[in-house]
Amino acid sequence: MRTLDDLTLSSARVLVRVDLNVPMQDGRVSDSTRIDRAAPTLAELSDKGAKVIVLSHFGRPKGTVVPEMSLAPLAGPLGAALGRPVAFAAMDGAAEAVAGMQDGDVLLLENVRFDPGEEANDTGFAQALAELGEIYVNDAFSCAHRAHASTEALAHLLPAAAGRAMQAELEALEAALAKPDRPVAALVGGAKVSSKLAVLGHLLDKVDQLIIGGGMANTFLHAKGINVGASLCEADLADTARDIMARAQGLGCEIVLPVDVVLSETFEAGADSATVPVDKVPDGMMILDVGPASVRDLTNRLQDCKTLLWNGPMGAFEIAPFDNGTVKVAQAAAALTRDGKLTSVAGGGDTVAALRHAGAADDFTYVSTAGGAFLEWLEGKVLPGIKALEG
Repeated sequence: MRTLDDLTLSSARVLVRVDLNVPMQDGRVSDSTRIDRAAPTLAELSDKGAKVIVLSHFGRPKGTVVPEMSLAPLAGPLGAALGRPVAFAAMDGAAEAVAGMQDGDVLLLENVRFDPGEEANDTGFAQALAELGEIYVNDAFSCAHRAHASTEALAHLLPAAAGRAMQAELEALEAALAKPDRPVAALVGGAKVSSKLAVLGHLLDKVDQLIIGGGMANTFLHAKGINVGASLCEADLADTARDIMARAQGLGCEIVLPVDVVLSETFEAGADSATVPVDKVPDGMMILDVGPASVRDLTNRLQDCKTLLWNGPMGAFEIAPFDNGTVKVAQAAAALTRDGKLTSVAGGGDTVAALRHAGAADDFTYVSTAGGAFLEWLEGKVLPGIKALEG
């Protein structure tokens, strides 16, 4: 797949698909992470004399114009991140706005999802976008699992390449699973096994240890005949959990479950809690986190690993004291990464929030801001936005 290094950019009109679907509060950006991730590619293109035409979606307007989902308010924050002005144009004025661009200018176009052709992956809409540019760059890995006009069809109509954020994401993912330094551990947490079945199945023959945390671990403990009290547990998936454990054994992958747990009768801040061995959970009590012995066990295991793939929290990290397991293990992984002893790649769902809560996100080798795309990659699925850039 081509990158920016393979393109002649001076004076070229470059359509760049980024993900500016950022959280807003009272009309202001409350988390600029996705803007910050998009900025290096846009700045590089501008610095090299390209006319930079930015495409993105915002929210789910379902093919209609929803004023509250306009990208217009993001031109200012995007310009601040780039350190240069960013113009804005509605789609019906895009051709005129592009015609007036000078080399190095940056133009943000209106929400592509205002047109029903975007989510329909309509060739006509993609062709209308293609006529605005000469080169297509996709820098939105978080949208790569969607076969939409601006993420898939457009790549077939113009010379196409990956942007810097996309390139970094793919290199990190390859380092974590395709060509990792071994031993490799995958830590997969979260509430339900049912939402991660495909992930678990895909990882079994790729990692040496599969660490299971969160509510998912309860289902595996139950499948082993261990009482989990009133904890979240998908008892109907016990046979599935046993099958995963049997397959893991056959493949030489060790399934790692908690050895002790933190319990409470209620899930609320400051609730009374107790720590017990995993096989001593009383009826009526809920498992809400891994205990200190489990944290020590995982910390020791990480010291013997070379690569860690992290997806999901170890417990109910949103509320103290049930965040301790996630925080301590994340901090241990961050310290090993800082010391150059571990390659750590994380992403998906609550993972970014959990690692930020632990103060560990900045020290991981790579933290993906993609949710669905990261999970589908973990499941081994072909991502249309990536496939379209290949060849």
